[in-house]
Amino acid sequence: MRHTLPIAPQFYVTAPQPCPYLDGRMERKLFTSLQSGNAEQLNNALSQQGFRRSQNVLYRPSCSECSACLSARIRVADFKPNKSQRRTTRKNSMLERRVASPWASEEQYNLFRRYLDSRHASGGMADMDVYEFAAMIEETPIRTRLIEYIHHDSDDLAAVSLTDVLDDGLSMVYSFYDPDMTRQSLGTHMILDHVEIAREMGLPFVYLGYWVPGSRKMGYKANFAALEVYAQGEWKRLNDPEDHQAELHPLSTDPIAEQVANIQLPDRRAPQG
Repeated sequence: MRHTLPIAPQFYVTAPQPCPYLDGRMERKLFTSLQSGNAEQLNNALSQQGFRRSQNVLYRPSCSECSACLSARIRVADFKPNKSQRRTTRKNSMLERRVASPWASEEQYNLFRRYLDSRHASGGMADMDVYEFAAMIEETPIRTRLIEYIHHDSDDLAAVSLTDVLDDGLSMVYSFYDPDMTRQSLGTHMILDHVEIAREMGLPFVYLGYWVPGSRKMGYKANFAALEVYAQGEWKRLNDPEDHQAELHPLSTDPIAEQVANIQLPDRRAPQG
């Protein structure tokens, strides 16, 4: 007889704190630990339900009075770069992609610090030291890669993406780049290149993290065609971002117990006996 049992992780909720994306809003997250024994299964299943990974934790927004933050992904087969994005690819032809294991280096950390000091000096990661940076890169129980973008002529590091390889796509966990190269649009270039990598691997999606309409920091993701967002328990095509209305009403968010009850967990199959 074969028994199929669900993996049953414990879910928790963070205490409310000021939202980093929308002024006057409070942020709260639903999260669970990524257990090494079933990490791949759990990460794949929950990523398809709007969760994101941070080291050994999977989380998604669960704000009590707002549901504006939406997990976003690009449908690789349907994606076509616009004129500006094609120009970005040409501008970065001097960069070479290099794929490595998730192992932190001093060069990466120095670039990361310059990026934070220039772009996110007041953000939640602003005080991250070299040991915390190494933990962010290296503490992963799943299939993760560092995708580095190197100058052809000098071998200097220009940009880095910490990327998970899922069953159905690539998930860009965290990216950073040389702040002195703003005209190169390196953030856009990395996303475009991940679409190409996914296409080469036969993977249908590139997961971009959260799209937050109304947020300058997170609104750029709507510039990419063939975008889907996870809302009301399913992935939906985002046809015209300007037509999307963020859910800011207190009743737009289900109670935590209902959210957890509706999470689809992977099955763990026991050996036949």
